[in-house]
Amino acid sequence: MISLLPRRPPSLADLDPLSELFARLFNHWARGQAIGGALEALEGKRVRIRLTDAPLQLNLLVTGGALKAAAGRDEPHVTLRGRLTDFARLATRAEDPDTLFFQRRLSLEGETETGLAIKNALDALEWDWRRHLAALVPDGAAQLLRSVLRPLPPPPRGPFGRHRPPH
Repeated sequence: MISLLPRRPPSLADLDPLSELFARLFNHWARGQAIGGALEALEGKRVRIRLTDAPLQLNLLVTGGALKAAAGRDEPHVTLRGRLTDFARLATRAEDPDTLFFQRRLSLEGETETGLAIKNALDALEWDWRRHLAALVPDGAAQLLRSVLRPLPPPPRGPFGRHRPPH
């Protein structure tokens, strides 16, 4: 007889709407971007992002070249720790990842190789809004979209329009 019930009852660790929201937003943002290649190298890795100035953590799993929410009870391969403002500066490219890590405003704990791969992926983030829009538009309309966008200025280097600081 086939049971429709899960093998184990769900726990509160399975309910993580913020991790799910973050994963969906990140995956949407990453469409058409080069970050997909870096994520493929991290297949199956669990990452925890823990804020040090708020009672918040995100539990993520890299699978199929994308992020998805992971159960909080699963031990992560890597934990990134830092203040919300420092993660925001990283996301907006207002601050270089190396600076944030070397000044110990962000820290990585866990598997060294996985942590280094994540740091390198963060350092290589370049947001190209033209490629992002082309990835969202059906193939037939993509060529029209490219012709409309061609005369516009080059895309900014950060995800929110700021230029990436020099190294």
